[in-house]
Order: sequence, then C-alpha cells, then structure tokens
Amino acid sequence: MNKKQQQNTGKLKIIPLGGLEQIGMNITAFEYGESIIVVDCGLAFPEDDMLGIDLVIPDISYLKENEDKVKGFFITHGHEDHIGAIPYVMKELNVPIYATKLTNGLIENKLKEHNLLTKVKRKVVKYGQHINLGDFRVEFIRTNHSIQDAAALAIYSPAGIVVHTGDFKVDYTPVYGDAIDLQRFGELGKKGVLALMCDSTNAERKGFTQSERTVGKTIEALFAEHTNSRIIIATFASNVDRVQQIINIAHKFDRKVVVEGRSMVNIIATASELGYLKVPDNTLVDIEMLKNYPDEKTVLITTGSQGESMAALSRMANGTHRKVSIKPNDTIIFSSHPIPGNEKAVTNVINELCKKGANVIFQDVHVSGHACEEEIKLIYSLVHPKYAIPVHGEYKHLIAQAKIAENLGMDKDNIFILSSGDVLELDENSAKVAGHVHTGAIMVDGLGVGDVGNIVLRDRQHLAEDGIIIVVLTLESGSGRVLAGPDIVSRGFVYVRGAEDLMDSARAVLNETMDRLQDKNVTDWTKIKSEIKDSLGDFVWKETQRRPMIMPIIMEV
Repeated sequence: MNKKQQQNTGKLKIIPLGGLEQIGMNITAFEYGESIIVVDCGLAFPEDDMLGIDLVIPDISYLKENEDKVKGFFITHGHEDHIGAIPYVMKELNVPIYATKLTNGLIENKLKEHNLLTKVKRKVVKYGQHINLGDFRVEFIRTNHSIQDAAALAIYSPAGIVVHTGDFKVDYTPVYGDAIDLQRFGELGKKGVLALMCDSTNAERKGFTQSERTVGKTIEALFAEHTNSRIIIATFASNVDRVQQIINIAHKFDRKVVVEGRSMVNIIATASELGYLKVPDNTLVDIEMLKNYPDEKTVLITTGSQGESMAALSRMANGTHRKVSIKPNDTIIFSSHPIPGNEKAVTNVINELCKKGANVIFQDVHVSGHACEEEIKLIYSLVHPKYAIPVHGEYKHLIAQAKIAENLGMDKDNIFILSSGDVLELDENSAKVAGHVHTGAIMVDGLGVGDVGNIVLRDRQHLAEDGIIIVVLTLESGSGRVLAGPDIVSRGFVYVRGAEDLMDSARAVLNETMDRLQDKNVTDWTKIKSEIKDSLGDFVWKETQRRPMIMPIIMEV
C-alpha cells in the first residue's frame, strides 16, 4: 500500500475539551495521525456556588500528554469565552496562535498582561487564507458576530472536511466590513463536507436574528427623544460595532462621548488602533472633562450591562463610582440582554438606578450575535454535512439544533450531541464516540491557578453556611495534662454575647471529654482532636441543628 492510501485509512478524532453543556470555555481538539490542532481557548465565569472564584479555565491535561503532536491554536473571534484562557494555557503549552487581525490584537492585550508577548508566536490570518499544519489545513471564512473579524473555519484532513462556524449570525448589512461569505459555505458543500459544527446558542429561537443596524436605529430614536438629559449606555465592551454606532449617533446629535470601564477602554483602544473603530475628531473626551459640558451634550458608554458588581454601571448605581454620580434626569439605556443566570443582578442594578430617579430603558435596544433557527437551516442547506455536531450551548440548545438538522432530513444516527471529553472518531464511512479523555474545570482565584479545588470550595461553602468554632487548649508536654483551656472562639456561628449559656454548656462538654481522655492516658494529638470534634459536633447539632466547622488547636508547654 502506498503512503497516500495508507493515510486515508486513518480516522479523524474530534475532542471537545470544554464548551459543551455550558455557555463559555470553548476549546476543541482535532486529531489525525500525529497532528493535533486546537480551535479556541476560552474561559467560563464562575457558577454561584464557586465562592470567591474569579474565572474558570479548561483542563488541558490531554494536550499536555500529547504535547509533541499539538501544532497550533486557531481562534474564531475575540470574545472571552473563546480567548480568555489563552495566557493560562500558553504558560503550559507554547504553540503558535492563528487569528484574524482584531482577534489577534485582543489576544496580544492578554499576553501583555501576563508577560508572554515575546514568548508566544502569533500569526495574523486573512479571510480565505489557508494554513498548513501537520496533517491539517485550515481556512478562515468570513462570518458576522457581535464582534468584528469573526471567522468560521474549514478544517481539511485526510478523512474529510469539517466546517466549524464559530459564533456567528447572518448579517447582510453589518456596520463594519462585509456580510458573511455564504458563497464559500456553498462551495465547500459542493466539495463534500464530512461534519458541521454549528453554533447552537439561539437554536431555540425561531426566525432570523436582526441586523446590528436595527439597534442603531433604535438608539437614534432614543437620542432624538431624550434631548434634554445626559445619556448613559451600558453594553458589552467587546461589541465594537455597537460602540461605533453609539459614537456616530452621539456625533450626529453633537454630544461628547466618555468611555468608562477598564475592559471597554482597552477594547476601544485596540479597535481604534487597528482601524476597526472610526471616531470623529473631538468626539471622545476624558471622564475628567465631563463637568465642562452640559448634561444634554454628553453620552457615557460603560461596562456593567450584566449587573457585574465591580463594573462601572453597578458602581454608579451604588453611588461608589468616583467620577460619575447618577442624577434624577439621566437616561440610562441597557443595550444588552441579561445572560442566563445574571437576571437578578441586572434587575438589582436597574432598581438602584430607578431609586436615584433615572429613566431606565432596557427593551429592544439589543440584537443577538448568534444565529436563530432560519440562519442555522441556511448554513446546513449550504454545507450539506454528512454528520452534524451541534456546539456552543447548553444541552437544551444542542438538542434544539439536533431537531433542526433532523427536520431538514438528516439521519438521526448522523447527529452527535457530545459531552466534553468525548472522542468522536469519524471518516467517510462511519462515526462513533470511541472513548473519553480527561477534561475538567480549573479554578482561578486571584493569582492562584488550580490551587482552589472542590475540597477548598466545600470548606468555603461550609464556613459560609454554618460558621466555625475554634477550640484552643494547652497541654503539658510529657504528661498531657490540660494546663489551660479549652477555650472556645466562634465566628459566623452564633453571636456569643447572646449565647453565654450555650457556650458554657459547650465548655462543660469539652472539659468532660478531656477528663475522659486523661483518665485513659490518651496523649495522641490526632485522637484528642477527633474526640473534641465528635463530642462538640454532636452537642452543637443537638442544641442548634447546625454543623459549624470545628477546629481544635493544641499547644504544648
């Protein structure tokens, strides 16, 4: 058998290492023979029960075990759930990153923060360009999304072509740049596509996603209506087109624009530098200059549309923002939808703003960056894949897309709803889940990466729910006689001044326990500690129906 034939007998493996069953932390490995390429490298935001955790990144053990095979990372667009984990992953796996111009600019910001700029190789790719790496060839295809320079990827392997849409929508009238390259999707469909991995975020929504321009019209109408007040608009920092439209409208109404919020300032600086944002002269002013202009001549574009406690808008609402205080006549526009799970935080911020007398507008000032049902159908009809692998979404979104594919006449057995870690092996003749690799979530708390695991979180939960009791006693070395204590200190359990009787009884229980241990001549610290925990734990549970954490501290003199 010659080498070419031999090559084609291999199977392509598609291994999602994150991003399925959840929104965020997108990262997928493609493996053929001795080559692995990775698409996206995102973070997720912590769940409610992850106390004190800042962000969550994927576990890349599988890539580290196969480090010599990993050829490069391909990034579809510059959102946190696709680029946020790059600096953490690149500290462990130093391979080149391929991305479009704006995406690369945003990745460079991240690498700079982590002092990795000189260490990590980056290559800016244009639409239509092909990159050859090992057994793979990857082509970038223009798509539309809520950030510019988004790309779909056609991944060519000896087993066939896989089309990965990235996050996308079909916008025939984008604010900047050209519409999605539907023609290219059609050409690939004619060649024959082995599998389609398509964005599922809005698969449950009927119809089409509106063009970003429709938001511009809505915002313009609001500006025309509220000519006598200061306007504050909260939106996603990364939605450069939205910011562009707001700046254009502000300029038209002769208002000065202030940009507030660290991520917003960073992204706007990068986008302006790279030519993705055109700001008319003398429109942007520094926040310090706000007081020099009448309210009806200013607009603030700010972060915090998701109710994040540290973001600029939340600080304004709470009255803790150093530069901006909300006034009764202000018009505040939320140009975003609450992400699932953030509804409560957003409502709280809206209530706070209303209490300060502001006029808050949050209806219809947003369009999604993701394809609805009809656009998903369009992509399937153009690409005609043999297999469908819905990606980007929670389980219910993946199921919704599977149903769309079925309704289009796809064979149910050719649609795969994968879990993170599944290894899907496929070629022209067959596809099956053939194994599982280790995946997981690594928690980042401050500067610590992965040093907080489930056990620490369990302790934090325990402390948060029931508090802690510390028992301090001093033993005589040698004899093990109690010289001082046991003293009891409690935090977050009961307010001691109101519970003297309980504390006295607890002390009596401890004295009894220590007497019993001394009678038996027990001097082993471990045994003493566990006896203290058990007897005090039982007593406290009987009296209060709570289980605080009990921590004995023994000193020896």
